[in-house]
Amino acid sequence: MTRSARATCHCGAVELRLALPEGLPRPQRCDCSFCRRRAAPNNSVPLEALEVVKGRDRLTLYTWKTGTAKHYFCSTCGIYTHHQRRSNPNEYGVNLGC
Repeated sequence: MTRSARATCHCGAVELRLALPEGLPRPQRCDCSFCRRRAAPNNSVPLEALEVVKGRDRLTLYTWKTGTAKHYFCSTCGIYTHHQRRSNPNEYGVNLGC
């Protein structure tokens, strides 16, 4: 049986579904210049383990330099929901606060 989790932004406009076959991964903090300022702990999941269930049209993308890391925010409430990792572009980091 595959476990799953639901993650939402503050206003509920964006909702994610995470496939977590081995439960919740160990939390971590990225130390890039952007994530240090954001200070949101996250869990890494493979790209295929994250599904945007609601609010894809509300997601705003922030990227810089190489464009590899892609940080997604709710355009309504401003909450960071997830990002495609620069250190491993095959994974998303998902905001534990969501």
